[in-house]
Amino acid sequence: MSYAEVRELQNALSTASDIAFGFETAPPADQLAEVADALQRALGAVRSLQAPHGGTTGCREHPMGAVDPLYGDKEDPLPPGWGKCLLCNDRRRRAMTNRRGR
Repeated sequence: MSYAEVRELQNALSTASDIAFGFETAPPADQLAEVADALQRALGAVRSLQAPHGGTTGCREHPMGAVDPLYGDKEDPLPPGWGKCLLCNDRRRRAMTNRRGR
């Protein structure tokens, strides 16, 4: 079990919880999308913790890290140039969200 994967699960659930508990009667679509993204990351972290760690992400920073659950998904593909690493992809997602929020 990887400490990074456990932390990713905790962070994703905390993010979803923080946003959801701030909802009033009709939450805005962008906040719902943020909750959905956080829950997707949490699901990916859980699946990674459940899976045997025989594979690699191909990432120099997190070679044995969690694989992004959207990697290879034809219905919801990752942006061009993104790899398998959930931790790096999450960092990219957060950077994109921060740029949109400014």
